[in-house]
Order: sequence, then C-alpha cells, then structure tokens
Amino acid sequence: MHSQPFSPLELPPGNFSAYIFDCDGTLADTMPTHYRAWCTALESHAGSFPEAMFYELGGVPTHRVVEILNERHGLGLPVEETVNRKESIFLELSSEVAAIEPVVAIAKQFAGQIPMAVASGGHRRIVLTTLRALGIAELFDTIVTAEDYRRGKPAPDPFLEAALRLRVPPAQCLVFEDTATGAAAAAAAGMQCVLVPPPARNPGPGVF
Repeated sequence: MHSQPFSPLELPPGNFSAYIFDCDGTLADTMPTHYRAWCTALESHAGSFPEAMFYELGGVPTHRVVEILNERHGLGLPVEETVNRKESIFLELSSEVAAIEPVVAIAKQFAGQIPMAVASGGHRRIVLTTLRALGIAELFDTIVTAEDYRRGKPAPDPFLEAALRLRVPPAQCLVFEDTATGAAAAAAAGMQCVLVPPPARNPGPGVF
C-alpha cells in the first residue's frame, strides 16, 4: 500500500449521533484499481467504458453499471458473468489499495464513541476485502452492501438501512461520500453529507 496526498476535510457544524461512510473513494483509494479491473474484465469492450464514464457512475451498484453499458452502447454483456469476472480481478489487485487517510483518521477517532456504519454500492466480499486490507473492518458497527437493499444510490436505501441498523434517526446521521451519486442518496435520506475530495494526483472528470 502507498499514500497519496489528500485535501483536508471540513466537517459541518453541529453534533451528529452517527457517522455513515461510503467505502470506495471515501475510506479507500480504490477507484483506480476498480477501473483497471473493469477494463480487464470488459476485454474488447473496454473502449465502451471511458474513465470519465466510470467516475460518472461512481457509487452505482456493479450490476447496474453493466446494465448501463449494455443500454448505452447496445452491448450484450452477461450481467452476472461480467460482474463476477470484474470482482475476481479486483480481488487479485486488492493489495494495491491505500487508505484515504483523513477519512480513516475520523473513523478511528470516533470508533466506540458514536455508532458508525459503512454503506456501499459494492458487494459484501469486495467491501469486506477492502476494509480488511486497510485493517479497519472492526471499526464499524454494521456494514451495508448491495445485498442488503433493493434500490442502490442515488436512492436513499443504503443510508436508510444503515441508520435503521444503527438505531439513529436519519437526520442525526452524517454521511461521508466522494461522488455526486452518493451525495444525492444522502440528501434523499435526509442526511447531511461531507464530500471527500479526490487524491491530488488524479482529480478525474466527474469525481467529487
């Protein structure tokens, strides 16, 4: 693992009863690794998934990304097979993942003091592998993944499920997110949101 420069975070004023964190791009600097995995998994269709589109779809559940690629480009990618291939490749590359230090520092600071959750659009085995690679899986009271809700971000379901499990009213939860999709989900859930800036090395179009 390696470190990248990140901008400091500014938290909104007020007291919050729970913190809810996205995983990819928020706690973990996984986005470049996920994009590599996508390009490898898509093989000859990789050109149909430019980097700008990848970041535009940040936070969207993996199976929905494949459906969108099929819809936008008239492709016939098998959804489950493509998802499984992409996730297997990501797991092989997971040792590359680095922490987004300002966010991880907040999680470590408040672990055990207030309820905390992860709410991700990723599948459980991918999210858990990422959190364990960073040594932070045990910081969270609950981990919500794509298997745990019906509608993915920008719908509020992931964050509402996390709040329900934490037994904290949504309005008292603060969300940490890195994408417009995730921020929209937080707003739809009635939660305030901290937008995590991208690493200085690669702002990338569409990254928030």
